[in-house]
Amino acid sequence: MPKIARLIDGKKIAAQIRAEVKAEVDALKKQGITPGLAVVIVGDDPASHVYVRGKARACDELGMNSFVHKLPANATERRVLNLVKRLNEDPKVHAFLVQSPLPKQIDENKIVKAIDPAKDADGFHPVNVGKLLIGEPAMMPCTPHGCQELLLRSGCNPAGKHVVIVGRSNIVGKPLAALLIQKAEGANATVTICHSRTKKLASITKQADILVAAIGVPEFVKGSMIKEGAVVIDVGVNRVEDKSNPRGYRLVGDVDFKAASKKARAITPVPGGVGPMTIAMLMQNAVAAAKRAR
Repeated sequence: MPKIARLIDGKKIAAQIRAEVKAEVDALKKQGITPGLAVVIVGDDPASHVYVRGKARACDELGMNSFVHKLPANATERRVLNLVKRLNEDPKVHAFLVQSPLPKQIDENKIVKAIDPAKDADGFHPVNVGKLLIGEPAMMPCTPHGCQELLLRSGCNPAGKHVVIVGRSNIVGKPLAALLIQKAEGANATVTICHSRTKKLASITKQADILVAAIGVPEFVKGSMIKEGAVVIDVGVNRVEDKSNPRGYRLVGDVDFKAASKKARAITPVPGGVGPMTIAMLMQNAVAAAKRAR
């Protein structure tokens, strides 16, 4: 058993996927189709603007059309819904998303439900969530699908393994569980979901062949909670104060990386693990939507 875990390089694997997506974009362009991805951003949340710029940059690099719609923080729910309707009907837009979080005057669930499921770039629409659960083809949720690809492409196939997911969000925990329990290639895992009400949490996480942390609490998962030789996927991205850093903070995951590295067989870093995969899978969704629209 190695003393230090092997790093699962999300940047490298995301680059492989983006190269595959670019080849598909080039092929579609030869048929006169340029995949188009639109993003709606409401307000001035700094992190959201960083994400949106990253998505637009990825589109440019892959030769896709990118459309960014910026609305003020005081935009009404009706204004956002009208924009969603326009994007649903726009043939140049094959997939789109409304960046969260949204201002308090806007019901996020109402916005998600208004998106055409065939153009739902995030895979959050109830129709796509339902299809995912029953194993039908659907727009895939980007971060969970990225976690699955990280596992497969780093030689950590979840088939037959016990996967423990810490976190039950609709964005990561629940859809990742639905993805990995399927009777399908790259799935066939036994999945346990833990959360804030789980009793004796460490006794469960220590049973995991593959441990996924997605709870949004800095370095919550300690080395003592990890089974020797497990694979650890850290979905968390948290800012913690660091006066030695010029920015005044540093990014850490939901896992105590240093301690976990001494127990795990393989582990994702933060940053550079799951994060790059999310945008890569978003690009893949947009191209898949363009192919279906054709």
